[in-house]
Amino acid sequence: MGDFRGVFTIPSTPIGENEEVDWPGLQRVVEFCVGCGAHGIVWPVNASGFPVLTDDERIAGMKVVVEAVGGRIPVIIGVQGVSSHHAALFSRRAQEAGADGVIAMAPYIQELEDEGAVLRYYQAIDGEVDVPIFIQNHTRGTVFSVETLVRLVREVPHVEYVKEETFPVTHKITELREKAGSKLKGVFGGAGGRYLLQEHRRGVAGQMPGCHVTDVVVMLWEALEAGDRKEAKRIFGAMAPLFALEMLKGTSYLEVLRRRGVIESSRSRLAVGRPTVDRYDEEALDEILEDLEAEFTYGKGGS
Repeated sequence: MGDFRGVFTIPSTPIGENEEVDWPGLQRVVEFCVGCGAHGIVWPVNASGFPVLTDDERIAGMKVVVEAVGGRIPVIIGVQGVSSHHAALFSRRAQEAGADGVIAMAPYIQELEDEGAVLRYYQAIDGEVDVPIFIQNHTRGTVFSVETLVRLVREVPHVEYVKEETFPVTHKITELREKAGSKLKGVFGGAGGRYLLQEHRRGVAGQMPGCHVTDVVVMLWEALEAGDRKEAKRIFGAMAPLFALEMLKGTSYLEVLRRRGVIESSRSRLAVGRPTVDRYDEEALDEILEDLEAEFTYGKGGS
């Protein structure tokens, strides 16, 4: 498929009334992502709610997602685990399912202070796959220095990409690209595209956002690729209120997908205790989506 580049969006995982994964709903979310013009799919990772999926659900979902995409765009499967053995299991199953690549952050219930343990973790993943590996550098678990990331790129054969989400993210992207050499094929940004205006100038290969406004993120990316920063800033300005509301926990990816008619329910296993969304959040989301509607491409022109 060549080098990976563009918006590799992250499907949310819908949950049915019985608290089980809504597999037909997940298929619809994947179709929505493809219809929005995504250049790739990434599942299951943080924006998919992977921590509340069972191992069996993660493995079953790999096949569901790969088959739903049907080879139209690359599929990157999340294989992060609580140990090297755990991550190796998911990596083996991702390879069997037909993944075009895998992505993993460090074990997420402990910090790996020993760089040798970090290396062994990614070597365990590498031993199970024959596709590119993305390292996800995230604040959940162990935060990697640029020096550690460079070592992993150089010493683990299939490590070719990094998703950088730790601060200062823009500076780390630049330093990593300068130091890692040609084996590093690309650095992707995260955080839903909040920093994409700055990241693109620093040479990112793409963006991995939550999927709820994939079509808008694709428009932003394509404007940047075309060198039209004026249009890119206009699109970013339309998106910015949604970023702010998400940071305040005033909405969720699933709720936006429900409002856009992709899924029937925004139920989530991540919801603990009383709801954190109040009527002011609901009114704000109504207003934001109304303002963004002109930018939506999904559902128009036959999608």
